[in-house]
Amino acid sequence: MAVTLARPGVARFLARRLAQAVPTILLIIVVNFLTQLASYVWGVVNLDLGFSFRHNTTVLHLVLDRLPATLVLMGTSLALAVALGVVFGVTAARHVNRPADGVIAVLVLLSYATPTFWIGLMLIVLFSVKLGWLPTGGMMTIGPGLSGFGRGLDVAHHLILPAASLSLFYAAIYTRLMRASMLEVAGQDYVRTARAKGISETRVLYGHALRNALLPLVTVVGVQVGSLLGGSVLVESVFGWPGLGRLAFEAVQQRDYNLLLGILLMSSLLVIAVNLVIDLLYAVLDPRIELR
Repeated sequence: MAVTLARPGVARFLARRLAQAVPTILLIIVVNFLTQLASYVWGVVNLDLGFSFRHNTTVLHLVLDRLPATLVLMGTSLALAVALGVVFGVTAARHVNRPADGVIAVLVLLSYATPTFWIGLMLIVLFSVKLGWLPTGGMMTIGPGLSGFGRGLDVAHHLILPAASLSLFYAAIYTRLMRASMLEVAGQDYVRTARAKGISETRVLYGHALRNALLPLVTVVGVQVGSLLGGSVLVESVFGWPGLGRLAFEAVQQRDYNLLLGILLMSSLLVIAVNLVIDLLYAVLDPRIELR
């Protein structure tokens, strides 16, 4: 045997055959998995995302049950972040290089540099533990049997701290972006023309400059929807908010792969839907853009 292996060309022959065997094995693995992939795709088409043995129910039921809580948290946080970003950004641009601009810059830096989970914990310590104004977690009070308007107020009461925690980081980004956009638009010809006509500064800013200055902000919001959804994992875990983020964290801990795949699929669909809305809003703000 040793003599046979020592013959010239044997090593090259074995290396060539091994090089042929590796892609063959990989192809076999891929083909075997395609049967599983086809089954999963067919299940998705038929709204069957699999079964969660940890929760003893279907993945679709779990995802749809937690989706409204995530939509409420994300929608509120995004609206709050955009509102704060626009207000503080316009204010900073209007008072550029003045004390108000400096104060806003410091607040923005603090919000941007502070981890989201730490903000959430500090808000709990201050407003829940020390002052007792707001609940420490959950989405609603357990037990009172509230319904209608009363239940809505209870959910809003529980939503304040999680939404504030999630929105502050993005509000800092939107503030800086809005400030820069307003300063850039303020130098455009149509803004200078409006000022030359004697129009008040407030009307120039809010009636002429703001609409075009919002375009970069809208673009960034669309890009950051995915990261906002990812940030909700921490916030929902800190505050015990029963959304998709907390459910994904539990799925990872429990190694519930079917559930995790379903959450990732639903999250992707959510990001696509939000970006579609952003594109429509962009076209509304800028009529020069054609929808194709």
